[in-house]
Amino acid sequence: MKEAPTLIASRIAAPRGGAPAPSGGRAALAVCDCGRLDARQRPLAYAQCCGRYLDDWAGLPAPDAESLMRSRYTAFVRARADYLLATWHVSRRPATLDFDAGVRWLGLEVKDRKAVDADHAEVAFVARQRDAGGRAHRLSERSRFVREDGRWYYLDAIEINKG
Repeated sequence: MKEAPTLIASRIAAPRGGAPAPSGGRAALAVCDCGRLDARQRPLAYAQCCGRYLDDWAGLPAPDAESLMRSRYTAFVRARADYLLATWHVSRRPATLDFDAGVRWLGLEVKDRKAVDADHAEVAFVARQRDAGGRAHRLSERSRFVREDGRWYYLDAIEINKG
């Protein structure tokens, strides 16, 4: 049996269906995987939330570290290695990413966000998942981000606890 997942950046799960979700049509109207709510506390649609960043990374970068973190979570759910690699800072980016088969991401909760300075930020969160064997895991980490040339990038993370 595999060990519990470590950092979300290095342990990637395949999406529910095993293939990336389509970006257009009904999928764009579906609730975003990151769970972000609008001002009325209603879930945002994928197209209004993370979808716009995943589908147009070059033209529409995430505006802040929390939005980048949420869009990266959504990219994990949808097995979008292209987006994950593009938003990983070049100094820490792996050459490739592999997805664990049978893992389902169940939800994301942002616990804290803070600007360290104008170009550095941290976001603490809990992500829940179920492995291929049905065992539930909670991943708690504080991710670090850097902004270069107006674009935010994921640097690394500190795991808060394993579960």
